[in-house]
Amino acid sequence: MGVAGCGKSSLGAALAQAEQVPLIEGDDHHSQASRDKMQQGTALTDADRQGWLQTLGQLLQAQPAGVVLTCSALKKAYRDQLRQARPDLRFVFLDIDRQAAGERVASRASHFFSSTLVDSQFATLESPLGEAGVLRVDALRPLAELQAQVSAWLSPTTPAALQPNPENA
Repeated sequence: MGVAGCGKSSLGAALAQAEQVPLIEGDDHHSQASRDKMQQGTALTDADRQGWLQTLGQLLQAQPAGVVLTCSALKKAYRDQLRQARPDLRFVFLDIDRQAAGERVASRASHFFSSTLVDSQFATLESPLGEAGVLRVDALRPLAELQAQVSAWLSPTTPAALQPNPENA
């Protein structure tokens, strides 16, 4: 989870492959109306996201053996809605600064998300730090390092003393 440009899709794909579970790309499930709004530089509202979050919750429930979902989940209410669908859900917060996120979004050649919306993503973001089941990672670290860090955190065999501390990771 995190703002546009933080690397959700890249880390999600790497993690799904490493963990041998399906990947659900959250962006693939936005309505056409929401895609059109974002492409025009209009931020989505809570109402715009409601059906999308319901769909993602249903997709999570349909994968009882595990799944990786990429989703901005910017507000606590959005994360809580997903947690209602899947109580064992954990979140990896890809933390990135505004400038780096803007540069990454601007460099995308074929994505519907307008780079003008990066500021609105940061304005909407409610940090998940302090919530149960959240790992913060530095989105600017190498992808292989991020995947290894998250896989270690997810591993039930990793002793608690060796697992990354979500507050300090």
